[in-house]
Amino acid sequence: MTKHAGVHEKGKISVSDLLCNTKRSDNYEKAGAIALFIGVVRGETLEGEKVQKLTLEAYEEKAKEVLAKICDDLTKKEGIVDVQIHHLLGEFNVGEDLVYVLVAGSHRTDVFPVLQEAVERYKNEAPVFKKEQIIDKKGAATECWVSEKEKQ
Repeated sequence: MTKHAGVHEKGKISVSDLLCNTKRSDNYEKAGAIALFIGVVRGETLEGEKVQKLTLEAYEEKAKEVLAKICDDLTKKEGIVDVQIHHLLGEFNVGEDLVYVLVAGSHRTDVFPVLQEAVERYKNEAPVFKKEQIIDKKGAATECWVSEKEKQ
């Protein structure tokens, strides 16, 4: 497992793993706040269709590189101790975890803006692809690849 960033098969990393990574970091004694974002499978599309399942795939080598760069960039910000982004891959049901983003810093005012920036950057930069299996408003089952930029 990559310490600060990566893509992982569903079930291979947990929130507990992220917290342990952070607490083992060299600068952890400088931390006064840890903020965590957990992205989960939403049960409805923006158009109001029912989501049955979500499948996530990635260009893994590039995704790991991009996520690591985002973490490295953001860790250089004043007051930041650690940034981690771990995206899960595989098949997911509604409500299951998809991504973990953790930011540790000196103060809560340091971590919240960086957490938001980390989420926006991974959504826009990482080559992670999702396919929704949905039931449309007429009751028909369909599936389609979804662009992160189209679905916020």
